[in-house]
Amino acid sequence: MRDEDELDRLIDKLTPEAKVSLLTGADTWRTAAEPAVELRPWVMSDGPAGVRGPSWDERHTAVLLPSATALAATWDEPLVERLGSLLALEARRKGVHVVLAPNLNLHRSPLGGRHFECFSEDPELTGRMGAALVRGIQAHQVAATAKHYVANDSETDRLSVDVRVDERTLREVYLAPFEAAVAAGVRFVMAGYNAVNGTTTTASSLLRSPLRTEWGFAGVVVSDWGAARSTGECARAGLDLVMPGPEGVWGEALARALERGEVDRRLVDDKVRHLLRGADWLGALGPMPLPERRPVPRPGAVRALVRRAAAAGTVLLANRNVLPLDAEGLTTVAVIGARAAHTRTQGGGSAGVFPEGEVGVLDGVRSWLRGRATVVHVPGPALAGPPPALDGTWCTAPDSGTPGVLLRVLDADETVLHSEHRFCARQLEPPLPPGAHTVEIRARLRPRASGRWTLGIAGFGRMTLHLDGAELLAGDFPKDTDDPALIHVTPPIHRVSAELVAGTSPLLVARRELAPDTGRALVVSAAPPAPDTATALAAAARAAHAADAAIVVVGTTEDDECEGRDRTHLRLGSDQDALVRAVAAANPRTVVIVNSGGPVEMPWRREVGALLLSWFPGQEGGSALSDVLFGRTEPGGRLPTTWPAVLQDAPVVDTRPREGRLAYTEGPHIGHRGWLRAGRTPAYWFGYGLGYTTWAYEEVTGPSSVRAGEAFTVRVRVRNTGTRAGREVVQVYLARPGAAVEYPERWFAGYAAVRARPGETVTASVHVPARALRHWDERTGRWRTEPGTCRVLAGPSAGDVPLAREVELTPAD
Repeated sequence: MRDEDELDRLIDKLTPEAKVSLLTGADTWRTAAEPAVELRPWVMSDGPAGVRGPSWDERHTAVLLPSATALAATWDEPLVERLGSLLALEARRKGVHVVLAPNLNLHRSPLGGRHFECFSEDPELTGRMGAALVRGIQAHQVAATAKHYVANDSETDRLSVDVRVDERTLREVYLAPFEAAVAAGVRFVMAGYNAVNGTTTTASSLLRSPLRTEWGFAGVVVSDWGAARSTGECARAGLDLVMPGPEGVWGEALARALERGEVDRRLVDDKVRHLLRGADWLGALGPMPLPERRPVPRPGAVRALVRRAAAAGTVLLANRNVLPLDAEGLTTVAVIGARAAHTRTQGGGSAGVFPEGEVGVLDGVRSWLRGRATVVHVPGPALAGPPPALDGTWCTAPDSGTPGVLLRVLDADETVLHSEHRFCARQLEPPLPPGAHTVEIRARLRPRASGRWTLGIAGFGRMTLHLDGAELLAGDFPKDTDDPALIHVTPPIHRVSAELVAGTSPLLVARRELAPDTGRALVVSAAPPAPDTATALAAAARAAHAADAAIVVVGTTEDDECEGRDRTHLRLGSDQDALVRAVAAANPRTVVIVNSGGPVEMPWRREVGALLLSWFPGQEGGSALSDVLFGRTEPGGRLPTTWPAVLQDAPVVDTRPREGRLAYTEGPHIGHRGWLRAGRTPAYWFGYGLGYTTWAYEEVTGPSSVRAGEAFTVRVRVRNTGTRAGREVVQVYLARPGAAVEYPERWFAGYAAVRARPGETVTASVHVPARALRHWDERTGRWRTEPGTCRVLAGPSAGDVPLAREVELTPAD
């Protein structure tokens, strides 16, 4: 790494114009190059669950990890670090230098639409998981990015919302995970779209203090894509890099501000210094290095690791002597639900990738029971939500007859400028040769069921949809949002219906005329006729009754959980609830798998034999869940966020701004802290999760006194009281009853995982960091630890802490 004097010499070689040009991206994903200092561009990519690379192209596949909520549910930092390393190796394979992960925003409300991409409700757990992912990514000279700085915890009006939060809460809760990432050495921090206390984060003083001054962050502060809205304010606040480019609020505008003295030239030099330092670390500065031999993970090893992670994050919420299933003792197993065949492996939005292969629950169960038992699948009622994008399942390209679609780009005279076969009809970045006027997708449908099909087209502007020459839809659909995720990734779907006959091959043609500032995405979708609900429920009940065991998969849709919008409820819908109840009534050995990224209401949770939470489990989800179902692997997960029985019980449900402002009036009392303060009992507490054995908490020991500002260790003795070896996540919470300062009723402070054989006693050593005992004193503007008595509580969840002891906090010398 070059020292500061060397960086100074490089900066001196650059003209003011050259310096300014480096501070805005060269395109959507790449930074600018500068030959004068041998600076090469670097490439960025979304990456919380997989590294997509710099293009949306289904032919460029990626390894798909479980969602961030699933990773946090593992409560396993070494495992998350290994997954971060896998992301880094994927990035290097795709020529990516900077991965836009981890997402360190919190589960403030269960209605947060991007829950799946964030780790947890708790700042300490989020900070630990985020730091582990940072360490893993950066172990291979790929930079991680802590995002979205800060208080970017809901999606409603996310481009303009002004979050109002007191300084103590901001410091103790929302900034804390970012501080942990900086301590772990994160190289990039992304400033979000939102404002905090009246100032957009890309122009906020928070980019200097505490980020640089107190925490010592020396890396690059990059804007979220399109989040920089001003020239001088962003430049003076501490933003280094505006993305995307080359257009933006800097460029020529920043050059003019420099000339007029509105922006200090030393600020620009600081930004260039941060960029050059980052480029040096990435290997993008100076002579081109010789190619390095990096480890290339074997595909089988990759799949095994992702499979292990999905199982480790699977949470067993209830088990009434049903799990694990004995594969040798089964004759017939009924696998029920549309989500069983098409398990949702990832959430919606900009973080999406195209996995090379996905294993759903049905495939996983069939693989496990092949040669042992018969597997019967019944889809049940149709899922609500948008119809899926057309792919080779339902159509072929009309020119070749191969599965997929024909993508064409035409000019204004309908001359074909570009034509190619694509695997699916979700084309977010079709090529745009000079003169491009219209994007077209053509496909021959291959319906296997006769009836009224639902067809859809998504995009903006003038669009048409024809079936065998007959017009199904035509209209102008103006852009009604500035949200880049909704424009470029999940544009609204316009639906029509059409009668299709099984065995025929009608030609479907979808067209979209391109218009400025509306993106270029075109998505064509189709869904077969929905079955009669009563008939579908009866078929599911019959299959369950005739089987030795039933596995029901229910879950959310892209309408429920997706970047760009918050949820309006937590219901799965009456059809899915009815499906669970019908199957459970027909067979007491019913296992329900909930396939969602965040909390859902489960009014039937006490009626089923067993209840598993799969989250969005990634590409190996079906295999991992089968490992759990049949006992090869213990369900290792513990809840990283508290789940309400019904939405109205949750202490924080407000995600909608009023007059542009969203007030965090609950202060630090989110998640389990809010539930405890309100005196309410959720369906399942933060930290909760069962295994295939049972545990007794016997004793907690530790120091009787601790000096303020010092960490300490708590030892918790637990005993495996079951008949099977297992893993227990021992959790420690703190409370300050009678303190002069207001604290939460109790709050999470640390954990340790232990393993034990049946009857074995083990001791968990739980590190309690000094930061867990401090509070932010708004009057003096510094951290303080209040002397006095602190209660240390230990147990398996925030709602079950059977062990306690007192520790006296003494003043520091």
